[in-house]
Amino acid sequence: MTLPARFNVLGVGVSALSLRQATDLVVAARRQKHLGYICVTTVHGVSEAQTDPAFRQFLNRSYLTTPDGMPLVWLGRYHGHKQITRVYGPDLMLAVCDAGRATGLRHYFYGGQPGVVTELKERLVARFPGLEVVGTCTPPFRPLTPEEFSSLQAEVAAAQPDIIWVGLGTPKQERFMAGVWDRLDCGLLIGVGAAFDFHSGRVKQAPRWMQRSGLEWLFRLGQEPRRLAHRYLVHNPVFVLRTLAQLTGLKRYHLEP
Repeated sequence: MTLPARFNVLGVGVSALSLRQATDLVVAARRQKHLGYICVTTVHGVSEAQTDPAFRQFLNRSYLTTPDGMPLVWLGRYHGHKQITRVYGPDLMLAVCDAGRATGLRHYFYGGQPGVVTELKERLVARFPGLEVVGTCTPPFRPLTPEEFSSLQAEVAAAQPDIIWVGLGTPKQERFMAGVWDRLDCGLLIGVGAAFDFHSGRVKQAPRWMQRSGLEWLFRLGQEPRRLAHRYLVHNPVFVLRTLAQLTGLKRYHLEP
């Protein structure tokens, strides 16, 4: 399938697509190998890319870098991509789990705290009868040793998943996916961050009206103020200033491969 165009947000190429288009592209990965990885990207991800050139390359070399946050959707529409919608990681996960049942799409869950992937599998299989979850892994909170990665390779090769869902949080999950996508026997890796906690029932999601209006950050800040204060109260205002500079031509940001 043809991949969508990208638009430039502070040097990050964001894919101009809808949730439906993203779902179709992921489901089409059935029985394919080494297509790449998908980053579902928010203002936080774009902000991280401003001070980390390697991370910016991870986003720009992805199979898709989707507009997870509403500010990226609004910028996409400003650039003329009228069909663009929010491709929110938790929503993409549910949509693919649902649509992929018709073709026997095979799923593998990688990430989360101890017990999360087990709860996630149980809840999603109950929600989507016929869903094929062929493996789960809770990795340590550090890079894998060569021996641990060899074990993961063997397990994935035996399970033959089409999709590996990665829940490690940004930027850890993007670094992981960019480093291993061509060495794991699957079609796509997709980093969905907090989706594991949401769909396992461990963390409550923001109401839909807050998600649609771009206020989900406020809900999450209220839940985890210590962890998220710097992300939302520092990164978000700086993102706005940088974006205004780009849109007014005061500073140019080039897309780098």
